[in-house]
Amino acid sequence: MKEIVIKVNINCQICKTDVLKAVAKLTGITMVVVDGEKGLLRVVGDVDPVLVVKRLRKARKVAEIVSVGPPKPSEPKQIPSVFLLPPCCNQCELVGVISYAPHFDGGVCNIL
Repeated sequence: MKEIVIKVNINCQICKTDVLKAVAKLTGITMVVVDGEKGLLRVVGDVDPVLVVKRLRKARKVAEIVSVGPPKPSEPKQIPSVFLLPPCCNQCELVGVISYAPHFDGGVCNIL
């Protein structure tokens, strides 16, 4: 069992959810912790660090391995400070542009 710390761009709540979804599907993971404030992902378990980074990059996230080593002993639980991420960021937002070209008679496209 090893602890992998990966630096990931986490700008909003959607980014955090995408990172968790991408990593949670891997087998051999015991614990996943995302720190949005520092932009760090901590994975504990029997999993290949390169495979974790590949999965994150496949989810269109920039990922960089910070450290790989034995897991740290668990500390007494502290009440974490609340750090709220915005609901969406520019990297996650999908922008759609819809334009209707006028027909030859000068009207607009109508779907009935």
